[in-house]
Amino acid sequence: MRDNVGKGLTHGLEVEDILNRLRTLADPEAVKGMESFGINPKNTLGVSMPAIRRLARDIGRDHLLAAGLWESGVHEARILAGLVDDPGQVTEGQMERWVFDFDSWDVCDQVCMGLFDRTPFAYEKALEWSRRDEEFVKRAGFSLMASLAVHDKKADDAKFLRFLPAILKASGDDRNFVKKAVNWALRQIGKRSLVLHGPAVKAAREIIALGTRSGRWIASDALRELESGAVESRLRKKNRPPPTKT
Repeated sequence: MRDNVGKGLTHGLEVEDILNRLRTLADPEAVKGMESFGINPKNTLGVSMPAIRRLARDIGRDHLLAAGLWESGVHEARILAGLVDDPGQVTEGQMERWVFDFDSWDVCDQVCMGLFDRTPFAYEKALEWSRRDEEFVKRAGFSLMASLAVHDKKADDAKFLRFLPAILKASGDDRNFVKKAVNWALRQIGKRSLVLHGPAVKAAREIIALGTRSGRWIASDALRELESGAVESRLRKKNRPPPTKT
């Protein structure tokens, strides 16, 4: 597949039109609130996610436009790029370029949840990025694991068992944006099915046994949810065979 990333600038007027629409929605006071939640305020306009999603629905899928929006460097434009890009046209090279541009957890998660997890490279990149050292690249690996566990309904559970050793290995990483993504991946995998619930709980207990500060938080928080009555009841109900017709 030919890599068209970068050619979005040929849609310069369209990109500028969209940027102007985002600027009309800007709220400097909202930027302060976003920063308090750990969102990078650099090049951030303060546009709400509902407004960005409405704009994405108006635009539809446009791979070239997405490239131009991404290259603008504007925080909300990059989130919008992930929502309007066409997963079928995303290349591995584009994913590598974008992941190194991640500088805020929300851009990372929105792009992983709205675009990268729908590409044919998602499972490979989840594992590959989880082994990398850069904070937001590593976060992207675990964000992809969590997103795939939620969105890829038809995937075999065995695909997610492959993620548990990576979760175990990364549990000692004390960086805030990494450990929260590791925790997120562990919880979503464990909630996906009864088949995965037991191995996820086992992995959490192994993480606690490692004795790291970040690992204790990751695993204890995950176990509170995974061993809750609500989660276990939902999984048993989900696994229950349909009633036979008489």
